[in-house]
Amino acid sequence: MPSKASSSSNTGKTPGKTPLKTGRKLVIVESPAKGKTIAGYLGAGFDVEASYGHIRDLPQPSDLPAELKKSSFGKFAVDVDNHFEPYYVVPTDKKKRVTELKAALKGADELFLATDGDREGEAIAWHLLEVLKPKVPVHRLTFPEITKEAIQRAMGELREVDMPMVDAQETRRILDRLYGYEISPVLWRKVSRGLSAGRVQSVATRLVVERERERMAFRSASYWDLLGEFAPVSGAASEQGFKAKLVALDGARVATGRDFSDTGVLTAKNVTHLDQAAATALAEGLQQAEFTVRSVDHKPYTRRPAAPFTTSTLQQEAARKLRFPARVTMRVAQSLYENGYITYMRTDSTALSDQAVTAARRQAAELYDPSFVPDRPRVYASKAKNAQEAHEAIRPAGDSFRIPAQVAKALSSDEFKLYELIWKRTVASQMADARGSTASVRLGALSRPQPGASAQDASPRDAEFAASGTVITFQGFLAAYEEGKDEARNTDDAAAEGAAGRLPNLAAGDALSTQVLDAIGHETSPPPRYTEASLVKTLEERGIGRPSTYAATISTIMDRGYVSQRGPALVPTWVAFSVVRLLEQYFEDYVDYDFTAGMEEDLDRISRGEETGPNWLQQFYFGADDGSGLLPIVENLGDIDAREINSVPIADGITLRVGKFGPYLEKPVPAGSPEGTEPERANVPEDLAPDELTAEKAIELINTAAPEERVLGADPVTGHTVVAKNGRYGAYVTEVIPEPTAEELANAPVEYYKNGKPKPPKKPVKAKPRTGSLFSSMTVETVTLDEALALMSLPRVLGTDEEGQEITVQNGRFGPYLKKGSDSRSIGSEDEIFTITLEQALEIYSQPKQRGARAAVPPLAEFGDDPVSGKKIVVKEGRFGPYITDSVTNITVPRATPIEELTRERAVELLAEKRAKGPVKRPTTRAKAPARRKTAAR
Repeated sequence: MPSKASSSSNTGKTPGKTPLKTGRKLVIVESPAKGKTIAGYLGAGFDVEASYGHIRDLPQPSDLPAELKKSSFGKFAVDVDNHFEPYYVVPTDKKKRVTELKAALKGADELFLATDGDREGEAIAWHLLEVLKPKVPVHRLTFPEITKEAIQRAMGELREVDMPMVDAQETRRILDRLYGYEISPVLWRKVSRGLSAGRVQSVATRLVVERERERMAFRSASYWDLLGEFAPVSGAASEQGFKAKLVALDGARVATGRDFSDTGVLTAKNVTHLDQAAATALAEGLQQAEFTVRSVDHKPYTRRPAAPFTTSTLQQEAARKLRFPARVTMRVAQSLYENGYITYMRTDSTALSDQAVTAARRQAAELYDPSFVPDRPRVYASKAKNAQEAHEAIRPAGDSFRIPAQVAKALSSDEFKLYELIWKRTVASQMADARGSTASVRLGALSRPQPGASAQDASPRDAEFAASGTVITFQGFLAAYEEGKDEARNTDDAAAEGAAGRLPNLAAGDALSTQVLDAIGHETSPPPRYTEASLVKTLEERGIGRPSTYAATISTIMDRGYVSQRGPALVPTWVAFSVVRLLEQYFEDYVDYDFTAGMEEDLDRISRGEETGPNWLQQFYFGADDGSGLLPIVENLGDIDAREINSVPIADGITLRVGKFGPYLEKPVPAGSPEGTEPERANVPEDLAPDELTAEKAIELINTAAPEERVLGADPVTGHTVVAKNGRYGAYVTEVIPEPTAEELANAPVEYYKNGKPKPPKKPVKAKPRTGSLFSSMTVETVTLDEALALMSLPRVLGTDEEGQEITVQNGRFGPYLKKGSDSRSIGSEDEIFTITLEQALEIYSQPKQRGARAAVPPLAEFGDDPVSGKKIVVKEGRFGPYITDSVTNITVPRATPIEELTRERAVELLAEKRAKGPVKRPTTRAKAPARRKTAAR
């Protein structure tokens, strides 16, 4: 990027052990919560202020000063022709904060920039230097946790702003703008307005869509096996039976779910595929067979603890065990970090500091037993692609850990759950292995032919069953914590070797009695849909994006309407199919998994100073002579067939179209149909997942679709045809106004120009047709002509009040209501529109008006009093969805946040953010363009 040497010149030389000067010291952090915690440890002589995140950013191009809109900054607020120089502004809502920080700096003798130690925190620190322009010594201060010990250590390790890290963050910010601003307009033109493309969000959407495509192409296969329950014949009476599963027949392995392809074809060779008849016959032939133990194998069992949490694994485990969406996990973790309970929550590292290892080992020994702690500390290496090891793993803060019971009263419910999870995982990571033994048993018998069996079925068959059991003799880390697991595919296969558990004492040759023996049928399962946890895991394994951004990425693809949730599963919408299809066909590299991961590796190289941002962006945007850059690709897209992009074949002759108002099915007009015949169409139910729209379902929807238009008859007064239709906002009736006749056109009045020449005859203005929405009890198929005429007669005039104001009754978007001037009052039901009298209406208007004009609706949720306004916080259902209010400030509940998962802390936070933003205003003064910066010297 352009040089930032001017910033580093302000920092002076602050080597690790430079003594601090006396006098006032200003410390700037990102958030007030973090600042409050730090202030308690720094003591007198330090003033702690918060920047509230970034104080500068790239503006929208529409907000650029007029002279810059016409320059090379105009398209992106980035000068792509001059080393990709960004144009930064202080947003309107941050100007007051900047003024306050400048005022605080005037009385300080030293400045400490204590923002987070990642790229984003480093960039915030640099922007503070650029805007505040301090004249006093500046120190960069970072710490992995907000504890007294960590801050004291950090004070002895002061440094300057890391400019390569700033360069990497700035490159990433510009990269995302180039990507989004070049590709998103293509989606607007060819799919729908309001869509967006993003470096990580588009790839995440593609993953979800590809999984749904696999489910749509999947064809199940059936297979059968046997499950029996056996017991030793000569064993002790106390010994319980055990379950075993058929695994081989006549020496050939019995087919299981893993042996079939996703198209339902048996792909494994030399296996026996049992159908229902064969399995049932085999079960009958084994009912009286003599089962014996053929082999017993004992092996030692060892299980190691999972590594301490990284950002990604914390999100995954919190989703599995606490049912937290990724964004909730990150928000709660942020609160825990800022208040000094855990270490920094954005990390790819699984390493623990020496102090943390000592604390975990000591606590494990105290709470369990010294034997639960291994002789040597455990060391974990990160397995994630592109892992950054700048921080520790996520763990409880401090050189000694607080057990959950010690912090329970100080934390909210969600905070306590997450802290307890982190504490358990950290302590368990330094505990001993779980140990035990696993016994694997093979047992078998020869089947007896059934009476009347054919010669082919009369020969005995050798059936072999298997069972296994594990006995834990030493719990080790399992005494503290056990890692969760994602949903398995074809879970019936997991029992192929028998259910895990304790087996009786068995030896080869032991006779067994058969207690139960059943033929069991199975169906292969399609690939499971992604959950937030499994999507986060896949993104991390592929090296796409950063774990710290996954929560925002998942929220974005939900808010854009690309993905919805069905329970924990992520289900793509049909719009996502169109978007991904367009990107795959015309921007193949930009949704390629390896290409996207490679961009992360390049950003890492920039952060290490091995590459410069402008050089990398030059290659990315303009490309080489082979036309591989983003700009050449956008400029040479050619014609894109929007209809083809938004079409998905579903059945023979039936195509799904992604339309402006939602997906619908279309069946073409049969050959030989009269001219003007419209294709058959049917809307696709919103709750129908793409993989559930089978060919059979599509045919059913087409055959049962309500007609788009039905002729009801002619109005006896006007003679106009009256029709019922299905429209964008529901079903309605309307009259068809005929086109002017030739005679009417000929008799139209003639107008003249000023020079006396006649003007061309005007087409008579066509009267606006009367319309009326159907009541909820009516349908296009059942509404009558008389009902339609009554609906089109609305609003109905009831009369006037004492002052002569007319009172009408009509039907609106939110139900039936009375109207007198600007005063509207709701009434009970649609049927009352034609029965209510003037006297009843006057009685309603004589009553005080209730806000909302309806009976009060109970709030969706209540969260006590707001700490700022002191008024009760409630969640209500509004016109545009649920919203949070304290009767002073309103804020819509984010689309990706289910009401049942909304907490008081989150409600208070959203209201505070809305107050902080204040009314939306346009900047009234023009920001000056920053001085040109020279190319960075590396």
